[in-house]
Amino acid sequence: MTPQGWEVEQTGIEHVPDSARRGSPRDLFWPWAAANLSFFGIAYGVYIVGFGLNLWQSLVAALVGALASFALVGLVAVAGTRAGAPTMTLGRAPYGYHGNKLPTLFSYISLVGWETVLVSLATLATGTVLGRLSGGLAGNGVLAVAFALIALITIVVGVYGYAVILRVQRWFTWAFVAMTAVYFAIMLPKLDLTAAAALPAGSTASLFGAIALTASGLGLGWVNCGADYSRYLPRSSAPAAVAGWTTFGASSAPIVLMFFGVLLTASNPGLAEAAGADPVGALAAPLPTWFLVPYLITAVLGFVAGAIMDIYSSGLNLLALGLRVPRTLAVLIDGVLMLLGGAYIVFFAPDFFGPFQAFLISIGVVMASWAAVFLVDLLLHRGGGYAESNLYRPSGVHGALNPAGVTSLVVASVIGLGTVTSFDPNVAKVLGYLLTDAARAGSVGASNLGVFLAFGVAGVLYAVLSTTVWRPRSRVTR
Repeated sequence: MTPQGWEVEQTGIEHVPDSARRGSPRDLFWPWAAANLSFFGIAYGVYIVGFGLNLWQSLVAALVGALASFALVGLVAVAGTRAGAPTMTLGRAPYGYHGNKLPTLFSYISLVGWETVLVSLATLATGTVLGRLSGGLAGNGVLAVAFALIALITIVVGVYGYAVILRVQRWFTWAFVAMTAVYFAIMLPKLDLTAAAALPAGSTASLFGAIALTASGLGLGWVNCGADYSRYLPRSSAPAAVAGWTTFGASSAPIVLMFFGVLLTASNPGLAEAAGADPVGALAAPLPTWFLVPYLITAVLGFVAGAIMDIYSSGLNLLALGLRVPRTLAVLIDGVLMLLGGAYIVFFAPDFFGPFQAFLISIGVVMASWAAVFLVDLLLHRGGGYAESNLYRPSGVHGALNPAGVTSLVVASVIGLGTVTSFDPNVAKVLGYLLTDAARAGSVGASNLGVFLAFGVAGVLYAVLSTTVWRPRSRVTR
């Protein structure tokens, strides 16, 4: 049955029957809004300007990157209402029962990576703000306590599951909106619109690079979760409403926050360099002391809201990989990995933006490839729904391996990773291998077109292969 109240959700990746589904598509607004209501959205505006774009180019990059990528999440959410199963379990249809384990592994890495990044950012922000309040609060001991508490909240809510997440995310949304309004009011007098309008224009390649980074960090970071929160909705839910509320909830706040980040960076060019080490801590630097504690609470809540969604979905991914444990234990396993990765970022990593950009672009290529195959399969072969019972056995109509899906994913990912670059010199050595040295150092490398190439190649290749050489064995809907 649909989890309600404060009980721990017992459902794992199994199919949710029609009798257990309830709610409305508009319920999707709250979890997606909370997960993306974070001051890190302002930091994305900082990073966009860092590509050398002018004001209007920066706004276009923010708008296109957010709307286009979150629209993909909305479309994936439609599949959840059709089948009543989590996203990566539904991936068994285009990839096969065992073939799906390859993209699910990358999805799992992406989600654990994201929850680690978000918890780490919350901890770094805590250290910076507390250090301003008192020098004695700036040590590693305080950071360790903050890290442990933030991680604990994330893990506990993830263990409770669906119903508690929806309830908590509604609270987070209202709290963040209120505090963000105060933050904007404080910072508005510091904006220099003349300086913003005077930003020099960047190249088209740089514009595409900013869009690729934005899309990778926003919608492509969530596309593998779209069905996880729509699977409890009635099958009769209107697809347009499911996709629309998901897209609106997820994209509206980041767009506003990125716009503000662009204006803030133009007014304070030194902000970009500071944001490379501690994005949210840098945004606190101009604030008056009296607002530091409310700012800290808001920043931490924003990151925790996103990390909660990630750890819940990563637990479902672990089950889809074949681990036969209760969902709650899967979440705890993810929590341990999050703690290990977060400890490295908080206490040992010398820089944040370089490794973060490398992570975003690399995973973004693979998830763009996955999303294209999934959505083309949904459009071409799942018009009547999914063969739901067959998603849970390799002998079902989806088979153990769908060569069309796996081939499309691998080919597109190889092409995509070979045509992107990274600011991190260590990661840059293994990316961009299809580019010449001149292209890697020039506008082609800056554009990171590999993200778009991967999406296009995967979609077209799967459409061709799945309708000619390797057709689906059946379109059975139950």
